[in-house]
Amino acid sequence: MKSFCFTFLIIFCWKAKAQPNCNAYLYQGDTLKYEACLVSEKRAGYYQFTREYQEALDRALAIDSTFAYAYKVKSTAYLKSGDFITWKALIDKAVKYDPEGELFYRGWCRYQFFRDYEGAIADIELLDSLVDHDIGFGQNGDYHLEMTRALCYKAIGQPEKAISIIEKKLSDSTYFASPYDYLHLGVLYLEKGACGKAIEAFKRQEAENDLAENRYYIALAYREKDQLNLSRANLEMAKNLYLDRSRMFEPYTEHMDKVYLKEIEEEIAKSINLDE
Repeated sequence: MKSFCFTFLIIFCWKAKAQPNCNAYLYQGDTLKYEACLVSEKRAGYYQFTREYQEALDRALAIDSTFAYAYKVKSTAYLKSGDFITWKALIDKAVKYDPEGELFYRGWCRYQFFRDYEGAIADIELLDSLVDHDIGFGQNGDYHLEMTRALCYKAIGQPEKAISIIEKKLSDSTYFASPYDYLHLGVLYLEKGACGKAIEAFKRQEAENDLAENRYYIALAYREKDQLNLSRANLEMAKNLYLDRSRMFEPYTEHMDKVYLKEIEEEIAKSINLDE
């Protein structure tokens, strides 16, 4: 519950900051961005794909062609529609004019939508080198960017580095675990054959946020340790949790280490055969 509350707070704060405070630009003496910001607000109430929405941002950019926020929000419609070339051109301009504010978004999108793991790592590490504060979470709030970086290293075949990044972040007393952190750590250990450490991580995940995926993977770890009764019991729990919709979910893409009902049922069938 603690981690859920923290994640909700992160998402709420990001949404609260989604439209910049135009008065902040005025306070800084940047009247062009102030005027551009006010014009960009006129898109409110329109869908991202509508002419009114896009034209409001175009007018804002006509006032100030360095207004990074307008490039970023303009790019989102192209990302959602599959026009990735236009998205990339726009988000690159956003990063050019405000790297500290927009690298997080480009890096996250590279990870989530394009599986451009090396590009995501480069953006996250560049952001970390530019700021002296916490680099924060990815766009959907599911992962801290350090955890995203770890998953990218896993994807490019560097599991030890991924484990090191995750364990360092989880050992930070100021950090509250996100919904899937311990699950991914457990899977990394399981894939290395370190079943004892994997089970420890899965039990921590269970305490934070029990999921079908967590029960599935801990069942595999118990099977490797020849604890077949525990393996079978957790597979049955995995199926129940899956059917109760207590599973990994993201509306646009699939999470790394996600498990499907068919996989769970296949493992249950295997466990029955082992019992016979």
